[in-house]
Amino acid sequence: MGFTSKVGNSNSDYSFKVLLVGDSGVGKSSLLFSFISEAVPDSLSPTIGVDFKVKLYTVGGKGVKLTIWDTAGQERFGTIVSSYYRGAHGIVMVYDVSRRNTFKNVADLWTKEVERYSTNHDCIKILVGNKVDKESQRAVTKEEGMAFAQKHGCLFIECSAKTKENVHQCFSNLTLKILEVPSLREKGSVEMKRRKQKRIYDTHRGSRGGSCCGQ
Repeated sequence: MGFTSKVGNSNSDYSFKVLLVGDSGVGKSSLLFSFISEAVPDSLSPTIGVDFKVKLYTVGGKGVKLTIWDTAGQERFGTIVSSYYRGAHGIVMVYDVSRRNTFKNVADLWTKEVERYSTNHDCIKILVGNKVDKESQRAVTKEEGMAFAQKHGCLFIECSAKTKENVHQCFSNLTLKILEVPSLREKGSVEMKRRKQKRIYDTHRGSRGGSCCGQ
C-alpha cells in the first residue's frame, strides 16, 4: 500500500495525532525534519517544551493528516509534556543505537510514561533505534531492540535521520497500523468529527430557537 505526499491539500479523510518521545539528543527533531522535508539541517537547536509539524499523505485512496508532536525529552518538561499524550493515536519512542542509556531509559522512563499518560489505550507504539549511520559506535543490537518491542507489543524499526534510511518507512508503518484499528480509525475520521460538530451545532441552534419561541 503506497504513500504519496499531499503537500498543500487539506482535504483529509483521517487526522491522527502522533507523539515523539525519548531522551534529549536521540534525534527526535532530526527524524521529524527528515520526514517532513527533503533535507535535514546540519544541526538543530534543542527542542524547548513541545513543537509540532503536519504531514499530509494519500494512502489507499484516503487522505491522511499526521500532526506530529516533538517533545523536549528533558525531565523538567514532564509536567508540560504529559498533557500532549492525551488523544494520541500513535507514539514513537526513540533511542540512539550508539548510546545504551537512551535505550535503557525507554524501559525505565518512556514506556512507563506512555502507559501512565496515554488516554487512547489502544494507541499504536513504535520503537525506533535512530542513528544507525553510527554503526561503528553501536551500543544496542538490533536483536535487543526487536526483543524489547516484541515484549511490549510495539512495532520496531531502525533508521537514520541523517541518511533518511527507513525514516519514511517508520511513519508509514505506524500510520498503516493505526488505520487497522477500528477504534483509532473512527476517532481519527474527519467525517465523524464533522458529523459530531454538526450535531452539537444543531442542538445548540435548536436550544436557542426553543428559548426564543418560548418567550
